[in-house]
Amino acid sequence: MEAAVITAVGIDVSKSKSTVAVRRPGGEIALRPFEVHHTNSDLKKLASTLKKLGGDIRIVMEHTSTYWRPIALTLKEAGFFVSIVNAMLIHDFSDNTIRKLKTDRADALKIANYALTFWDTLPPFNNEEETRLLLKMQSRANERITATATALRNGLIALADQTFPGVNIAFAPNTKNANGHEKWVDFFLRYRHKDCV
Repeated sequence: MEAAVITAVGIDVSKSKSTVAVRRPGGEIALRPFEVHHTNSDLKKLASTLKKLGGDIRIVMEHTSTYWRPIALTLKEAGFFVSIVNAMLIHDFSDNTIRKLKTDRADALKIANYALTFWDTLPPFNNEEETRLLLKMQSRANERITATATALRNGLIALADQTFPGVNIAFAPNTKNANGHEKWVDFFLRYRHKDCV
């Protein structure tokens, strides 16, 4: 009984297009690297092209921002094994090449070689993982927004302290260690002449 041919597909994802490389064991390049735009028609053509290869196909791409999502979802829906790998793992992976090229084609070939090397241990992409990753990204965005809001509020308070020195007492007159800094923000939001301050 003949073993099924294994084919690794490495996709180097960019914002509006991706570079696809298709490799097989022994250094065989099944398809020369080519570009795919992130349109429905191009992604369907990609799925159709890969289906024609036959055998056992595994598709690997880096987890970069959210650009990988439409490609991964389209290929998964087409019935392919898709794996999303941390970009640092790909970066640190040595594929025994002497020349250190940094092009989209070279990166796609490196990702395909990574897929061949770690064929049996590639984690499959699933929708639960996608939800977890989206929540993680939203959490990071919330942390950045909160940090920015705090920095802006502190900047406003510092400018107000310079413009109106000693006025903090007016915001908390009955407190022994009066600290009306936080009330500055409310004051400027409601103060009718704030644009003139």
